Amino acid sequence: MLRSWRVKLKLLLATVTLAILLSWLYLFMGSLEYGRFLLLPPCLSEQPSRDVEREALALRVRRVEEENQQLRLQLGQVQAEGSDGGPQWGASAEDGDPHGGERSNRTACPKQRMVHKCELLHIAIVCAGHNASRDVVTLVKSILFHRRNPLHFHFITDSVAHQILQTLFQSWMVPSVHVSFYNADDLKAGTCPSFVSWIPNKHYSGIYGLMKLTLTKALPSNLSKVIVLDTDITFATDIAELWAVFGKFSDKQVIGLVENQSDWYLGNLWKNHKPWPALGRGFNTGVILLLLDRLRRLGWEQMWRLTAERELMSMLSTSLADQDIFNVVIKQDPALVYRLPCFWNVQLSDHTRSEQCYTEVSDLKVIHWNSPKKLRVKNKHVEFFRNLYLTFLEYDGNLLRRELFGCASLPSPPSNQLQQALEELDEDDPCYDFRRQHLTQHRVHLFFLQYEFLALPDPTDVTLVAQLSMDRLQMLEAICKHWAGPISLALYMSDAEAQQFLRYAQASEVLSARRNVAYHIVYKEGQFYPINLLRNVALANTQTPYVFLTDIDFLPMYGLYDYLRNSIQQLELPQRKAALIVPAFETLHYRLTFPRSKAELLSMLDMGSLYTFRYHVWPKGHAPTDYAKWRTATVPYRVAWQPDFEPYVVVRRDCPKYDQRFVGFGWNKVSHIMELDAQEYELLVLPNAFMIHMPHAPSFDISKFRLSAGYRGCLQTLREEFHQDLSRRYGAAALKYLTAERSL
Repeated sequence: MLRSWRVKLKLLLATVTLAILLSWLYLFMGSLEYGRFLLLPPCLSEQPSRDVEREALALRVRRVEEENQQLRLQLGQVQAEGSDGGPQWGASAEDGDPHGGERSNRTACPKQRMVHKCELLHIAIVCAGHNASRDVVTLVKSILFHRRNPLHFHFITDSVAHQILQTLFQSWMVPSVHVSFYNADDLKAGTCPSFVSWIPNKHYSGIYGLMKLTLTKALPSNLSKVIVLDTDITFATDIAELWAVFGKFSDKQVIGLVENQSDWYLGNLWKNHKPWPALGRGFNTGVILLLLDRLRRLGWEQMWRLTAERELMSMLSTSLADQDIFNVVIKQDPALVYRLPCFWNVQLSDHTRSEQCYTEVSDLKVIHWNSPKKLRVKNKHVEFFRNLYLTFLEYDGNLLRRELFGCASLPSPPSNQLQQALEELDEDDPCYDFRRQHLTQHRVHLFFLQYEFLALPDPTDVTLVAQLSMDRLQMLEAICKHWAGPISLALYMSDAEAQQFLRYAQASEVLSARRNVAYHIVYKEGQFYPINLLRNVALANTQTPYVFLTDIDFLPMYGLYDYLRNSIQQLELPQRKAALIVPAFETLHYRLTFPRSKAELLSMLDMGSLYTFRYHVWPKGHAPTDYAKWRTATVPYRVAWQPDFEPYVVVRRDCPKYDQRFVGFGWNKVSHIMELDAQEYELLVLPNAFMIHMPHAPSFDISKFRLSAGYRGCLQTLREEFHQDLSRRYGAAALKYLTAERSL
């Protein structure tokens, strides 16, 4: 310690001496030049004595600078002898500073290796379930916003998060971003030493909070290093800066961690508080740098397992999941850890010392919401941190699809095909905007809220399928009250609107009580409402054998779910190809006493408080249902397809998809019913089923259809192209549709 202070004192004196000499040299040279300018003619040479003086002074300055550099080197060596890593945030017994060696981010640090702009950075994240998948998206946005390097995300997931994140990244199509998935179920149990299911854990993260211990086994054997992040992290800088810290590890260091900023491991939070053993304040594992190749050579799997087994004999279970085990391993071998500066993991749990990690906004690198309270945590600057988090939460992810200039990357086959299709479009085509919208790649976040998957669906079970935008949210509670069965909804929203919807659903007693409603977010992009894409997303993510294809502004009759299941069984639908038609009605009243039976509905129909759907605007759409026959029908009856028929039907889940060229208003359902008929589906009207359309303001797309002749002209063009495609797929049988269209 005394030696360190002596070197520091010498360095200070040398620095002062150098400053004085440089000032003297500056003034001396200035006076020479100034005197020469005033007194000497331009052609007159300087006096030799002055040349000698300047050379002597310059030589002395160089010597002092060399001594200064030597002293800095000695000081660095002395500091290295008393430290296992880089600048520390935590307490240091040697220097007596209760706040550690790093009081702010402006402490001078050794020069570190720069990261090449095209170097691939590897990031590992454990993610399980619906909520964690949402958190991951915000984390990824914050990383993509700042990044300048290609990235490879390694996700250790359960089956739910795998499906959600795989679909999200495939539809996001961010350049120079690679994604790999690893099945967490394979790491839970078994005979391999790396499995973790045997470890009792009290932490709210459950068994997934232990998965980071298995990364040397889970990740590819040729992967040498990785940054490991919790899902509740927000980046405020380029992650390449953190990656560069790997270059500062000594030969023995294998793990980079920030010291824990709470008193948890000091054991003084409450009476009889007994934490796991840790080095000093311990370390937080929300941000980890792992040198995987060195860990494998050290036998990491056996090391942590034997240590955990020994401690569990007295501790019985972990309280902070993997963090407890990482800490006890480090305590028995402190040389393994590189101490990251605390701004790489500013921990926002209650009663932490996180405020000592920063003095200005520019100091922040990584924010860690590691309290169960998350955004409600107590912190003097929590409003600032919350706003930073909300910025990325609601940030338009489409804006992050930017290329990395100067880095060659191989685009994926879907990206190549999409680019080729876009290049083939004719911008002078009057219908260019329609064709461009059809090719738009929308980001899709499946199962945005908690959803309980069916272990074994009933063979007659049916899911209500619909789509909506923000202006139809008010229909959700009413539909849930009318339909008890599973529901699959595609919601067309911006990133900010998706968060508004999340708050709405969580605050609703009706919606929050349901676990069989699947919400799939399709993020906004383009000028048209992609109605058939939305329907296909909702349809593709159903689990039941049958689906009820409806629209969000219809309320099904009470008990329709059970009635449809009985009808499917009675009509032996599994053995036939049929579409069951649910007759549609409408009301012009915003407040309606909903009919409880067919008899009540017929009475209201006769009194004029209900109407057959669109009879006064678009009678062809539902006239083939034959409402006159339905009034007295007691058994299902068959109807024939007619032009422009667009009923709401119950079909098998493997029915044809909706044609996505139809966007906005017009022909989106008509084309689907036409294809069902082309595939020889029977059209059967159910005698005791009905649904009622509720009034609402006209959509933006129907207004464009009514006001724009160009819009209607393009719709006609798309219809003709659809007929041609139908003829190619179904041959001569499809000619009747074109003939019927022309006869109208």
